This record gives sequence, C-alpha cells and structure tokens, in this order.
Amino acid sequence: MRKLFILIFFTPLLVFSQVDNNTKSSESIHKKTVNQSNTIKNKIHKESIDQSIKISSDRNRRDASFSKNKSILKIAFGSCASQTHKLPIFNNVVNHQPDIFIFLGDNIYGDTKDMQELKEKYNQLSEKESYKNLKKNVPIIATWDDHDYGWNDIGKNYKYKEESKEIFLDFFDVSENSSRRVHEGIYGSYNYKLDDMTVQIILLDQRTFRDDLVTYKGEFNFDNRYSFYKQDYAPHKDTTTTILGKEQWSWLENELKNQADIRIIATGTQFGIEWNGYEAWANFPHEQKKMLDLINKTKANGVFFISGDVHYSEISKIQTDFYPIYDFTSSGLSSTWKFSTPNKNRIEGPIMENHFGLITINSQIKTPTILMETWDIYDNQRLEYIINLEDLQFNKE
Repeated sequence: MRKLFILIFFTPLLVFSQVDNNTKSSESIHKKTVNQSNTIKNKIHKESIDQSIKISSDRNRRDASFSKNKSILKIAFGSCASQTHKLPIFNNVVNHQPDIFIFLGDNIYGDTKDMQELKEKYNQLSEKESYKNLKKNVPIIATWDDHDYGWNDIGKNYKYKEESKEIFLDFFDVSENSSRRVHEGIYGSYNYKLDDMTVQIILLDQRTFRDDLVTYKGEFNFDNRYSFYKQDYAPHKDTTTTILGKEQWSWLENELKNQADIRIIATGTQFGIEWNGYEAWANFPHEQKKMLDLINKTKANGVFFISGDVHYSEISKIQTDFYPIYDFTSSGLSSTWKFSTPNKNRIEGPIMENHFGLITINSQIKTPTILMETWDIYDNQRLEYIINLEDLQFNKE
C-alpha cells in the first residue's frame, strides 16, 4: 500500500440491481491502435437517468432506464484520490460519458482514529467542483482500501471499522435497505442488464476480515529483480489466514453461482500480479488459489478483476486450466509513484501519470468484446487491450 497519499421508460431497459444474498481455452486477444479504436469509443450520448427503489424480502433493487436498444456499457473506475488534491481527473471521466464510476479504495486518505476527522476529510472530497461534476453526471458505487478504511495496510484489527463503515456507506449514498448495512463489512454486488446479457459487478471488502501481514525477512533476496527497492511483506505460509473471511467467501460463492455473462470482481489491492513485497493478494497465495479454484468450481464465465492501490496502471494475466484471468489495475486519480515493481504477469503498462480506467462492453456485435483503456490526466489514451468474451468461457460453442 502506498503511503501518499438510476422514470422508467417503456422501452428496452438497462437494469441494475444490488443483490443480497481441461482443455485450455484458445485466446483471441486483439490489440488495436488509438486510431483503430475510434469506431468503438465515445459513440454514446449521455442519457438522463432517474432512480426508483423497489424493496423485496431478499434484495434491494434499483431500476435504471436508458435509451432503446442499449448495447454498449461503459464503466470507468479508479483509486487513490487525495482529498487535498483538486482532482481534475473527475472532469475527464465525465467527458467520456461512462454509465457508472467505481471507486476502488483510498477514495480519501483518512489515516485516523478520529471519526470526526474522517468525516471532515470525506467532506473535503464532496466539496470539490470536480467531484460534484462526477456525482451529478455519473452513478457511483464504491469499495474501500486501507487509507479510507483506517490507515496504511491495516486489516481486521482496526478498532474503528464499524464507525468507519457507517461513514463510508453514508458518504456513497448506499440505501438504508441495502444488505451492505446489515452484514459485517461493505462487500456487495450490482447487476446490469445489457441487451440480453447480464453484467455483474462484485465489490469485495479486503479490509474488515483480513489477517495481519507477514513482515519481510529477506526471503527473496536471491532475486535481483527486487534489489532496487525495499520490500515490506512476505507471502503467508499459514494457510488458515484469510483476506475475505469465511462469511464473505460463502457469499462470493453464491454470487458466482448466479446467472451472469460478465463478472467484474473489484478489489482494492491487485489480484493478478506476482509477489513484489508490497500489499497484494500474492501475500496470501492460498487465498489467491482459493479464488481461482472457486471460479473453476462454480463454472463462472466471463470473470475478470479490476484493482487499485499501486499508483499506476497495468494489465496482468494469469494463465489457468480453464480460461485466462485478467486484472486491470487503475490507481492514481491523484497519487503517483516513482516506479513499477517486477511483475511477470504484466501484459500492458505501466502507466505512471494520473489516470482513470475505462471498460467498454460491446454486445451489438456477433462476438461481444471487452475493451480496456487507460486515459491520463491530459486525456491521452495510454493503454488499450481488447478481449473477446468468448475467450472467457468454460463451454465454448
């Protein structure tokens, strides 16, 4: 972890809901140049969105209506936004007209035991004109990371996690009827209807239940790739330790069993990288393996990850026995870092300047695609990668 800091139209709908409750695949990954991608990007005019609430016994549903024949979904996301920064990147996000923005954590730098101070820091963010612009024009959902949960690299032992949770959920306007307010932690999921496809966004909580990290004691000193910076943590050898905790793991398994065509798992820290001595899933290799095993067990199609934390952008790829797992990192709404760490799983990046991530899901073509882009503070497209949805499937036809 870095220390820097929904009027319902009677037309086809885009609906989203917040829900309670061995042969290797051949890949067709197509990279395109910026000019080639213009036919895909920025073709949608922003439709007006109103929200209505419908409560049932087992779910809190919010229905959103868009224009007829909605077939493209644009999801912007990012992390690491200091409340003391002007954050002009939010204006760039609005200009790209996404259908949703996802905060991945370090949404402010709280780093405090004083809950009044934490509220005041959230207020600093809410008073920024760029944030007001974002909130006015783009629906927002969020998860947290260490600096907005408690302080640097803290896990389950943060004394004020219940108070911090209430402040977080209030700030991001999470419904009083939401299951996120009932269970421990802030994890939750949202479903979006795109033509006849369902896009599921799963927000994980990597703080409330996470066991303590293990201090690095030179375990990888033999590898010269790590010789230019100081490592903080080593991988856990105790397989009883956890990131998500028993209840969240059980919830996640049920979520992965639900019907969906694309599943975006949002996690504060990086999932797809190799160990680098900083905080990441790689510090709990048994939990990383448990996630891959769970995807395989549930036969969940269309899974990929988005992550933050590191103050740069990259795409990582893990080869599995079912289909490749991608992790698209976007971290640096205001924060930057001096270098990127070694990552043998990196296939794109790193992008070191302030930026946001943009995912465009296109279902209007015969083979639906997932376009991943990183856009910097100067509104330059710095990274582009396209995945064919058929390549993220257990059963291809």
